[in-house]
Amino acid sequence: MKKIRLFCPDLSNKELDGVKKVFKKKWIGQGEEVIKLENEFKKFINCKYALATNSGSAALHLAIAAFNFKKKKKILVNNLTFVSSANAILLNNLEPVLVDSDPNTLGFSLEDAKKKVDKNTVALLVVHYGGHPAEMEKITKFAKSKKLKVIEDCAHCLGGVYKGRKLGNWGDAGCFSFEEKKIITSGDGGMITTNDKKLLKKIKAMRWCGIEKDTWSRDKKIFKSNKVNYSWYYEVSNLGYKYNLNDLSAVIARNQLKRIKFLNLVRRKIIKLYVQNLKKIGIKTLLPYMTKDSSYWLMGIRHKQREKLMEYLNKKNISTGVHYLPVSKHPLFKKFNKKVNFSNTIWKEILTLPLHTNMSKKDVIYIVNQIKNFETLKNT
Repeated sequence: MKKIRLFCPDLSNKELDGVKKVFKKKWIGQGEEVIKLENEFKKFINCKYALATNSGSAALHLAIAAFNFKKKKKILVNNLTFVSSANAILLNNLEPVLVDSDPNTLGFSLEDAKKKVDKNTVALLVVHYGGHPAEMEKITKFAKSKKLKVIEDCAHCLGGVYKGRKLGNWGDAGCFSFEEKKIITSGDGGMITTNDKKLLKKIKAMRWCGIEKDTWSRDKKIFKSNKVNYSWYYEVSNLGYKYNLNDLSAVIARNQLKRIKFLNLVRRKIIKLYVQNLKKIGIKTLLPYMTKDSSYWLMGIRHKQREKLMEYLNKKNISTGVHYLPVSKHPLFKKFNKKVNFSNTIWKEILTLPLHTNMSKKDVIYIVNQIKNFETLKNT
């Protein structure tokens, strides 16, 4: 039997046709495809502005940098998340304060965050862990009362809705990832969403080496005029980064975005099938999966004998993973390991199961049956 992959991008001929189209133009850097993607993305999220980046990590870095917080101030962030979330805080010379997981959702615990906010706290970086929505209505209300900025890490939840509003449009900024395994992909890539025009202007310059006008915006004027008109001229007033997306990646992401409703619908059906069958054998799911208006990136379970089960499933040609080693467990962040006892314990039970649109009903049933077989063997 062929091994069932943990993740797998869903790529069609439309993405390939888009790449060929860009090849024919011979403009493969940041250009009109990036602009079109940004316009389509902001319409999808229903926000005012969207800026594409070359990764979700770059999006997080820029979103925080745009606020120009004073050095050594604090930002609260999930302890159970990929290190990019916390890295972005350190890269901006700020201090990450790790927030414990909610026992039910494994996401950002507002209860724990309230205990950790102090006079030096400037923002909350809220990760929608696995794609399950954090309690944004309560979180934004609390943040406003404390005059804190809110940045949403939406790497896992593109297309997800919370109380009628798209995730990524609740905070001051939202950050998305188009990495190879995510909800939609362009190989690598990311996006920042916001409704703040001043924030947009700052991010736009920082994204392109401190230059407000990218090469495409300047050069397209030459094509429409016989005059030189100094389109080559620019000045740099602030430090910037090379974080822009290119047209090759953008055209792939555009075609993926057109298919996102279908892609999320397929994932929801797979998750529903998992949940129904796992419940029959008494296995606790990783998250309280909700199939309406959801956009989940992770399908998983909680299991006391995780390592043994992973070994067993591997022998049965089923790929598994662990998402994630808590931030506090990495050597770089050990000094920030303060009162995050639940996430530092529960991660030992987290087991990620395959979830992608190339899976069949037969695959899901096979995986659940192998978990059932493991349970039977361990009890004999």
